[in-house]
Amino acid sequence: MKQEVNPQTTSRAYAFEMWMKAPMPMVTFFKTLNVKRLVKVSRQTGMKFNMLMCYCIGKAASGIKEFYLLPEAGKLMQFDGIAVNTIVMKRDGEVASCDIPFSKDLSLFNRQYMQLTTQVSESGINHDLPDSMVIGTSALAQYDIDGAVGMYSGPYNNPFLIWVKYKHRLLTTTLTVSFQFHHTQMDGAHAARFLNALQQEINNLTC
Repeated sequence: MKQEVNPQTTSRAYAFEMWMKAPMPMVTFFKTLNVKRLVKVSRQTGMKFNMLMCYCIGKAASGIKEFYLLPEAGKLMQFDGIAVNTIVMKRDGEVASCDIPFSKDLSLFNRQYMQLTTQVSESGINHDLPDSMVIGTSALAQYDIDGAVGMYSGPYNNPFLIWVKYKHRLLTTTLTVSFQFHHTQMDGAHAARFLNALQQEINNLTC
């Protein structure tokens, strides 16, 4: 569920005044993550690496209150739930969008991820959860590029993560991610805390 809130009653009052009408309100951070644990769990369980990334993203975000607020159409909306979006390849080779409701239960999240992404792939119809605060993701896992930044189009203010192919090092496996967020929703310190929390969730992942 989502509802409009008065920005002045929230911790984002100053940010709303400063950034809501800014011509370029999006900020992008880059971080290189150690995903050795994620790769190991994926190989041991057969769970998809991308699903595990989405799960860790949702779990890290769920502990940061700013993720439950989002500017929409000049208003500040509050949500009681989070979803993680992933891009799905359709049968015709084009792509579609799939929102997966976040659950701290990894088995449940995995089942919903597999069910919904299969449904979207086969039907070619997007699966949207408009009543959830959706964190966008895009995985270009087959490409070895240095980084990517999300496109800000105005209506879409949601936080967004992009990552590419992970790289094997001597003692670890690394993955560079970009994280774009609207400055009304959170400050740089909140974004940095989220990325640190994401690394911790990856390190502590159990199955």
